[in-house]
Amino acid sequence: MIKRVLTTCPYCGVGCGFYLDVRDGRIVGVIPSRSNSVAKGHLCVKGWHAHEPVQHPDRLTKPLIKKNGVFKEASWDTALDYVARRLKEIKAKYGPDALAVCTSARCTNEENFLMMKFARAALGTNNVDHCARTCHSATVSGLNQSFGSGASTNSYDELPRMDCILIIGSNPTEAHPIVGWRVRSAIDNGAKIIVCDPRRILSAESADIHIQHYPGTDIPLINAMINFIVSENLHAQDFIRERTEGFDELWRIVKDYTPESVQAITGVEAALIKRAAKLYATSKQSCIMYSLGITEHTVGTDNVMSIANLAMVTGHVGREFSGVYPMRGQNNVQGACDMGALPDVYSGYQPVTDAAVRRKFEKAWAVSLPSKKGLTLTDMMTKAVEGDMKCFYIIGEDQVRTDPDTHMIERALANLEFLVVQEIFLSETAKKADVILPGASYAEKDGTFTCAERRFQRVRRAIEPLAGKTDGEIICEISKRLGYEMESAPSKVCDEMSALTPMFTGVSFQRLEANGLQWPVPAKNHPGTPIVHLGKFKRGRGKFAPLNHKPPAEVPDHEYPFILSTGRMLFHYNSGTMTKRVPDLLRECPSNFVQLNPADAKERGIGKRQNVRVKTRRGELVAPAEITDKIKKGVLWMPFHFSDEPTNVLTNSAFDPVCKIGEYKACAARIEKV
Repeated sequence: MIKRVLTTCPYCGVGCGFYLDVRDGRIVGVIPSRSNSVAKGHLCVKGWHAHEPVQHPDRLTKPLIKKNGVFKEASWDTALDYVARRLKEIKAKYGPDALAVCTSARCTNEENFLMMKFARAALGTNNVDHCARTCHSATVSGLNQSFGSGASTNSYDELPRMDCILIIGSNPTEAHPIVGWRVRSAIDNGAKIIVCDPRRILSAESADIHIQHYPGTDIPLINAMINFIVSENLHAQDFIRERTEGFDELWRIVKDYTPESVQAITGVEAALIKRAAKLYATSKQSCIMYSLGITEHTVGTDNVMSIANLAMVTGHVGREFSGVYPMRGQNNVQGACDMGALPDVYSGYQPVTDAAVRRKFEKAWAVSLPSKKGLTLTDMMTKAVEGDMKCFYIIGEDQVRTDPDTHMIERALANLEFLVVQEIFLSETAKKADVILPGASYAEKDGTFTCAERRFQRVRRAIEPLAGKTDGEIICEISKRLGYEMESAPSKVCDEMSALTPMFTGVSFQRLEANGLQWPVPAKNHPGTPIVHLGKFKRGRGKFAPLNHKPPAEVPDHEYPFILSTGRMLFHYNSGTMTKRVPDLLRECPSNFVQLNPADAKERGIGKRQNVRVKTRRGELVAPAEITDKIKKGVLWMPFHFSDEPTNVLTNSAFDPVCKIGEYKACAARIEKV
């Protein structure tokens, strides 16, 4: 007999719902949920195979302790006792800020809440962060400064009824396929599509306008669009006057960014910029969709604020069928941020430096809490290299393969006195651990995820944890050994989070059973909020940011004449620990490759699928060449999913000074035949 369990997809941030079919304690299939408000009965190719990695033979099921460089199996009590003892020793010797916690966008909201509580209440440090630092921390900082809230302004349901969708630095067809399907529905309904991307991605194939600008030139491109819109009197003057501030300061900068003046910087003809600007501004119902192509730059925060500038100058925000959609990469990266898995805030973005907020949490948790901001993940790694960080506790993230400049990350981890990794597979980061604690997959736990449209959704246990414990239970057992007890039952953790977080007051498992709720949900009977900033922005008035172009940290030169950019593919996900264990997905794309323009290939005598060596100032790797006119001359592009051919040995660890996000999307490179 088959038992059918409704849950939420563990891949990207779209938040599709499906059923796991279970027979005799094993998951045997996936069926999409027609009633799911996000996917409406659709799944991408990864979602259809989401059950396969769960019971893969490679799953970690026993705690492992490294002795003389070799992992040995241990009992749970032995491993947890050892971890707790080493955490106590390091804290006593160096102080709590020598320890850091890296929690996970792969884990539930409740587990992220527990992990940030563990760091602050049990360890006594605000050194807690997660992968949003390397993907959408620029969204949090940028949109918060412009609008007062660092999340999507509108809902997926509005996309099919848009008149115009501007996609910039996002590849929805491959990275967020179900949102890509929503965009396709909008096209079928007559919507016009503008795609701004250095590659001719699949979305560009069906776009009305494709702007193929150089990586790292988003600000001059957007400034030029604003320049044309205002010069042609296409801006929303009433909206600007009534709902925003700082427009005059913006115009003093933008007036010099004419479409003609930015042609040489962006590589885009002025006429095309003008067409795109007019189409976006004059369409009644227009929105902007962006992702890591915008955020993963040394000017990531500025890029996001530029997008906010464009939305506000046209009045395409703060109402239905408009807005800004930051497409989140991982299934619960929005939720991990919301839960306070960040060094400067508790759940609901309540500042750790606010004495009144801190007193509230101290009273609830019955413990004194640290008052200064913690370190970002970027700074944690730097401190580890310098010898000032002694211990990491990492859950569900593979920093060795997903963070920029792999060699620097390896030096950081090697310099620690103690590394604990909680994982479901033996990742490259786990291999460097002193202790590996076997975690639980999404199918083995209860809880919630929050998708990119701010929707809390239920995650439901389909099978028992293969290793015997959920991630939340592991965290709580270590905390108990440190002398601080925490409740591990997911529904009660959710209730605790809601009680301490005004914007989530109305969130509970019971209320989420149907189709979830979009935050803010400020009261027990509140229906949720599909659209934010209606009437006024959360910060009061939307704030324009006057921004000038700053080139990437590395620009092409004689030695490294190309711009290298990286991104995602349809068939794989992040470092591939899950998707590369699915035969159908691995068959479609078994290994890494580098895309380059035919003119660049001809100049260097490079043939189709010929092995080439890609070099940057940090490293080199060999991969076959994919010669395609879909990529601009002078630009190289590589995916980053392959641990045996790790693209991030090449990428630059230069970071945005505001949010400390790394510059994955632009670094200087060269390419040569092998």
